[in-house]
Amino acid sequence: MNNIIKIILFVAVGLALNQIVNLAYRLASKKSNAIHLRFLKSAINVFVDIIIIYSLVQQFEITKDISKALLQSGTLIVAIATFAAQQALANVISGISVSAAKPYNVDEKIRVLQGGTVIAEGMVIDVTIRQTVIRQFNGECCIVPNSIMDSAVIINANYTENVGNFIEVVISYESDIEKAISVMKEICAEHELVIDSDKSSVTVSSFAADGVTLKTTIWTKNLNDSFRACSDIRASLVRAFQENGIEIPYHTVTVHHEAG
Repeated sequence: MNNIIKIILFVAVGLALNQIVNLAYRLASKKSNAIHLRFLKSAINVFVDIIIIYSLVQQFEITKDISKALLQSGTLIVAIATFAAQQALANVISGISVSAAKPYNVDEKIRVLQGGTVIAEGMVIDVTIRQTVIRQFNGECCIVPNSIMDSAVIINANYTENVGNFIEVVISYESDIEKAISVMKEICAEHELVIDSDKSSVTVSSFAADGVTLKTTIWTKNLNDSFRACSDIRASLVRAFQENGIEIPYHTVTVHHEAG
């Protein structure tokens, strides 16, 4: 009975300490979503669990003798454990490095590139001692080991004050280019989310098979505004070009049916 009480007591203390750590994290995260807070919370929780388990083991003769024997052969055990868990340890060490460097924080949109390939893109929702969790734009969560995050190229849209995004549209060779440029400038300048519209120019960027390509840069305060502004402007361009007789060419297929 005493052993059961000891177990319940140690488990309760462990749970209570973890709850205190979680509460302290929630209070601190209200002021800042810094990545090191998440990492620190996860590391302290693991440390508390290890201490509780070790202290509980020391309360019983059988487990106490086993733990003493293990400690006496500690060098060999450490060597074996280090070899077996080298990847996990690499993630922990990389997590410390990432936490200290802070290339991204929770609730920031990032793109992770390795070898020129995008391996994850979306919003950071959690960082633990082993991994970083990124919610991608399709709703799926990508769990990336910290060792990869530490060595990859991180593109953080939140590092820049303003975000620029290209808009290209093709008009037919028969359309009035000057009028199309004027309409495009006006629509871009009128959108409420566009900033520095006077710096954005509309250029003829290339000749396409079907017509002339017009190109401009849409500047907004952040990435979310950029998605919305570009979407609204593209829809407005279709309507405005139709109203002003400016043709956006598209491919058509004619099917001839022979009777009999």
